Amino acid sequence: QVQLVESGGGLVQAGGSLRLSCTASGRSTSSYPMGWFRQAPGKERDFVAAINWNGGSTWYADSVKGRFTISRDNAKNTVFLQMNSLKPEDAAVYYCAAVPLTRYSSNDYRYWGQGTQVTVSS
Repeated sequence: QVQLVESGGGLVQAGGSLRLSCTASGRSTSSYPMGWFRQAPGKERDFVAAINWNGGSTWYADSVKGRFTISRDNAKNTVFLQMNSLKPEDAAVYYCAAVPLTRYSSNDYRYWGQGTQVTVSS
């Protein structure tokens, strides 16, 4: 079993930056892809970014390409999401996920964190 805990969310002005972290415990996630998703009020949970097991490959939603960067530190069982040039439409609860069961961009991951709120003021 894997437990995922996100941190780093908060309130930021448009154009600002935040860095989210997700730390896994209970079992190492270093062999598995991991992803970030987000869900705004009244909307479905959407794919944001994913990273393969060693960080050699990354994937992004079109809406965040060039602004967000996903990375990982397997020694610390942690994955990061650096978010720059934030926009009001980026506001959502951000979720970390581990072990995709189908496509890395689908909501079909085995393990999920509880989420961290990101609020962007205009």
